Amino acid sequence: MRAVAESLGALLENLIDYAGLYPPAALSLPDVLERYEAHRASPHAWMLNRLVLPVARLADARPKDGWRITLLVEGEPGPLPPAVETLETKLPRRLSLPTYCEAPPERIEGAYAKIRTGGLTPDALPSPDAIAGFLAEAAARRIPFKATAGLHHPFRSPRPLTYAADSPRAVMHGFVNVFAAAAFAWHGAEPDALVALLDETEPRSFEFGAAELRWRGLRLSTDQIRAARAAFAHSFGSCSFEEPIADLRDLELLP
Repeated sequence: MRAVAESLGALLENLIDYAGLYPPAALSLPDVLERYEAHRASPHAWMLNRLVLPVARLADARPKDGWRITLLVEGEPGPLPPAVETLETKLPRRLSLPTYCEAPPERIEGAYAKIRTGGLTPDALPSPDAIAGFLAEAAARRIPFKATAGLHHPFRSPRPLTYAADSPRAVMHGFVNVFAAAAFAWHGAEPDALVALLDETEPRSFEFGAAELRWRGLRLSTDQIRAARAAFAHSFGSCSFEEPIADLRDLELLP
């Protein structure tokens, strides 16, 4: 099998915040910590970003050397260990560390944005138009963001929303769609193009090469993707690290 195309590698590097404590996985803390350590040692560790924890479980987690944590808080958490790099809150302002705010971009003060891209029921999934509007607004304001919820699969497709046998189904957003759209938004793509890209369900329409990504006549260089990831489209939280990788391997996009 071929190696990872450079443009795809630029899109995926340090992309996934591991959030195994949260639904639909909702694993126990010991299981989450064991899996995080395994992910850090795996051949795909280059795709792993931070461990997502609520502030109430931080002491129980006992962070180890080399861990990188993003911490969910309701307000200023006070002194924190060095492993905690970022905070996440529903407040619209920066706290004592770089902060992702689940608030409209126009309300955010000195912080990053956070967008919810899915949920456990069909009505929790935002439309492609809504995500495109968020990306266009955040890019125009030069506010970096992360995404959370619902991005278990690379490309937009109908899927069960939980792991239960009787799970509701809906068309889920794909993390490749969302972060490719974010990179295009950062470099000035029109809103209509962002909506169409987010609504794309054909994986083969995305052509990943060494020097560029091509999608239906639009192009971004690998350097442009790297720049957008560094300055704008930071990561997404997923309760599974294995599922995104398995899908990419099934599509022969990862070795």
